[in-house]
Amino acid sequence: MKEKTVCFTGHRDISGVKSLVIKHKLKCTIIKLIAEGYCYFVTGGALGFDTLAEQTILELQKNYPQIKLILVLPCISQANKWSKEDKMVYESIKRKADSVVYTSQNYFRGCMHKRNRYLVDSSSVCICYCTKKTGGTAYTTDYAQKKRLQIINLA
Repeated sequence: MKEKTVCFTGHRDISGVKSLVIKHKLKCTIIKLIAEGYCYFVTGGALGFDTLAEQTILELQKNYPQIKLILVLPCISQANKWSKEDKMVYESIKRKADSVVYTSQNYFRGCMHKRNRYLVDSSSVCICYCTKKTGGTAYTTDYAQKKRLQIINLA
């Protein structure tokens, strides 16, 4: 399964025209990978880039029913402090996902890193939107490089 799995990591703050450009790049990249035989797409359920990736995969499932969206979430309470609108989108995506995996039941200081390592360890390709050299996205992208994944940075 790992050979046919793609993970995603990216910044949370993506808005406006930038999100439209990134979503177009995402769609084209995912379609190319589907043509190469990739069919499992694992995301972390975070706001921003993860949500764009999840929405794009769900949209593409209409034309590519063989692809699967797998949410890998850090803990059950991930969205507790999000806005009502963001929670509604999150819950809708969870209902439509083919599978939901929690890497921890409860929040703890390292649970996001644990989730990110799980994403990378389950995949052979990492699609990212990384514009900074620090933070969770940079950490995950660096970890993916160390694990010798093919990295596709849409930034």
